[in-house]
Amino acid sequence: KDLLVFFRQLSVVLQSGVALAQGLVLIAENMTNKKFSACVNAIAARLNAGEELSFCLKQYPKVFAPITIGLIEAGEVGGILDQVLERVALLMEEQAKLKGQIIGALVYPLIVFVLALSVSLGLLIFIVPRFQTMFDGMGAELPALTAFMLELSKIVTSLEFLIGAPIVSIGIIFIFNRFYSTKQGRLATDTNIFKLPLFGALILRTEMASMCDTLSTLVTSGIPLVEGLERCSVASSNQLVRNTINRSIQLVKEGEELNYAFNRSKIFPRLVVSMIKIGEETGQLSFMLEKLAIFYKREVEATVSALTKAMEPAVIFVVAAIVGTIVIALYLPMFKMISAMGGG
Repeated sequence: KDLLVFFRQLSVVLQSGVALAQGLVLIAENMTNKKFSACVNAIAARLNAGEELSFCLKQYPKVFAPITIGLIEAGEVGGILDQVLERVALLMEEQAKLKGQIIGALVYPLIVFVLALSVSLGLLIFIVPRFQTMFDGMGAELPALTAFMLELSKIVTSLEFLIGAPIVSIGIIFIFNRFYSTKQGRLATDTNIFKLPLFGALILRTEMASMCDTLSTLVTSGIPLVEGLERCSVASSNQLVRNTINRSIQLVKEGEELNYAFNRSKIFPRLVVSMIKIGEETGQLSFMLEKLAIFYKREVEATVSALTKAMEPAVIFVVAAIVGTIVIALYLPMFKMISAMGGG
């Protein structure tokens, strides 16, 4: 958010005719983030010493992404730095919006799972044990569902479960992180994530929207296609997409068209390949990429909206099913006893 506001303000400052170094000082004075403010002041000092903005930003790789620096370099060469800064801010805004949408869609099922688990554990720990004493006094044979629920309650209230469950959970997270940190593990995970029901297609659309938006901005700013693809590869969070772009870069360097290179991989949708082909044949590649980005952004918004609406009744159903099952299990022996008394 700080970067987005920074680039928007810097674009306005340049358009108003204020010197770049002076503008940076003015922006830094109004920042609430003190560390970022110090960074901007240091950049302003370098600019006063005669260095270019892109070179100054390169000194802070943890703050400014390579794609941002590449765009600014193109803006400096083309004399359209103020326009490029506006594009950078717009790109960041769209990327943040996409990221927020995908996180929102993925967090909702997690909330459902945590809620269901909390309700289940609450009932098994605090409610079910109270019925154990009563059932023991009855001395009757319990239905299978009731016996299972009482046994499950004993497990979750045991000391072994209290100690073992956190250790196992931490162990699973640790093993997954170690696996994901390897090249093969990351590729396997990022490949299988596209196969997830409901969410796989959503994540792929998000990747396509992000890639097309980024590449369109880079090409429009005058950055060569190969360099633009290299920066898209770095910007992608998915290893499979990154590998696919890297292979496409090699093919483009060998003289192949981008649509042919993308078509060699089976991950990119046919729509992306077809639109890029039309763009290359008509000399309107950046325009077609922009249209693809808009299309996939709308697709992501529509999918997230549909998933959210579908999840709302799912929460009620899941919680009701859990509570209902436990309640039925606890009252089955009573129903059986009442039926036996009525029959007697």
